[in-house]
Amino acid sequence: MVFIVGIIVSFIIYVLIGVVLSKTVKNTEDFYVSGRSGTTLMITGTLVASFLSTVSFMGEVGFSYEGYAIPLLVLVIFNASGYIFGVFLFGRYLRRSKSLTVPEYFGNRFQSKKVRMVAAITTVLGISAYLVAVTQGASILLAEIFKIPYAIAIVVMCIVYASFTVLSGAKGVMVNDTIMFFIFSIAAYISFPFIIKSTGGFPNAIINAANSVEKPDMFSWHGLTGPGAYMGTPAETIIWAIILGLVWGSVVAISPWQSSRYLMAKNEHVAIRSGIWATISIFTIYLFLHISITTVNNIKTDIVPTEKVFIWAAMNIVPTWLGVIIVSGIMAAALSSCATFLQLIGNSLARDILGELKGKSYTDKDLLKVSRISMIGVTFIILLIGLWQPPAVMWIGYFAATLFAASWGPVAFSSVFSKKVTKEGAFWSIIVGFLGVIFGELLKLVIALPVYLNPVIIGVILSGAALVIGSRFGVITDEERAYQARLLQRPIEDNEAKEMAITRRYPVYLMISGVFIIAVTFIFYYWPLSQS
Repeated sequence: MVFIVGIIVSFIIYVLIGVVLSKTVKNTEDFYVSGRSGTTLMITGTLVASFLSTVSFMGEVGFSYEGYAIPLLVLVIFNASGYIFGVFLFGRYLRRSKSLTVPEYFGNRFQSKKVRMVAAITTVLGISAYLVAVTQGASILLAEIFKIPYAIAIVVMCIVYASFTVLSGAKGVMVNDTIMFFIFSIAAYISFPFIIKSTGGFPNAIINAANSVEKPDMFSWHGLTGPGAYMGTPAETIIWAIILGLVWGSVVAISPWQSSRYLMAKNEHVAIRSGIWATISIFTIYLFLHISITTVNNIKTDIVPTEKVFIWAAMNIVPTWLGVIIVSGIMAAALSSCATFLQLIGNSLARDILGELKGKSYTDKDLLKVSRISMIGVTFIILLIGLWQPPAVMWIGYFAATLFAASWGPVAFSSVFSKKVTKEGAFWSIIVGFLGVIFGELLKLVIALPVYLNPVIIGVILSGAALVIGSRFGVITDEERAYQARLLQRPIEDNEAKEMAITRRYPVYLMISGVFIIAVTFIFYYWPLSQS
């Protein structure tokens, strides 16, 4: 009963925040980018909360529980680094554009309505797929806790996240994301010692899991071996982890649900600091969470589906008060991603697609109305798909994310630094990259592709080729050159010296965190295994 009360209370708080903040939404800049008022804490919170979801706390922890924690942590090394590369190579320039959506940025950069339109369409399609996966994961959790049918759970989930998102837009999303960020971070960090203690204590919990008979080599660099292994040979597994890590690094750097967060930053210094804190946060959350989850195998090896392992731990092997925090944290991670995705889909539909098809700009009041109506319509469609499509939390999420790595990656970085890319190249690069991933996935159904020909690799190669070939056609206009030149001009704040002095400390924080992560890895991974 206490778990149910905890979730209901959190739901009420999130909705009330949306109601209160809706009264402060005066225009589209408030609704789309929270008036560009985000502090370092808030942008960090929304970056991490938008990234971590049921894919992370259910799909990926289930993957670690199955025996692949170390390959997943290898993936995260490349993955989390995407925040550093993303903010320095794309995010801060995106913020300089003063756009309200990322497709709008692409349209302005290339002075092309068709580039803006195709970026918006891929945003809507790709993020919708991801939203389905996250909504399903949250609904599975809700059904598990409340002991209600999945169909009722998914209706409740859609109502909750749609309500505060439709009401307050980016303002509500950013504030709720920050609160949710604290909840699931506490859940990940504090659960670590309790789970380790319950599964054998330190260092026995690590040693026993490493020597498991049912799941051999769980703590090896390549993960599970034996009859239950399904990731291929050890070499194929680690190659998979590196490839997906690089792909996810690109997703973190340029995907709309990540890069758009920088549009809400108060200034460029805030954007840079937030990217660094997000990197540190992702590294530490994953390290503590996935080492502890693997040890759950010491007391139970047959949790089905494996996506429920963290929920099972919350309800069975940690104190009740912590279990409530864990369950609320998983739900918070799901809601934060759902809200961000819904906001981005609704905004792109209203401003970038319907606005362009209309042929003239909406008034500010009309655009707010259309954005809200779009969000309601999208929520209904997601609900229907979620009821029809069987849940596949991790793999649908991975597929949806890779669409952006392929279709947006080459265009995003070249839009900032290349003086040769044309609107034709950008247009075809987005289309070919998007379709290339889908083609690769379909090809996998026919033939077994080697690990180095992951569908996203096919998509990236085709997208890059389309960018190069397409840019041989067309003429770069003076307006495009001027826009790019403005992007490359660093803005100077009124208190620039003070802001710069603070920002210069952040590389030191990053190095200190690196030393800390190495120490934790040595103490809780290398040393116990050396004793086994």
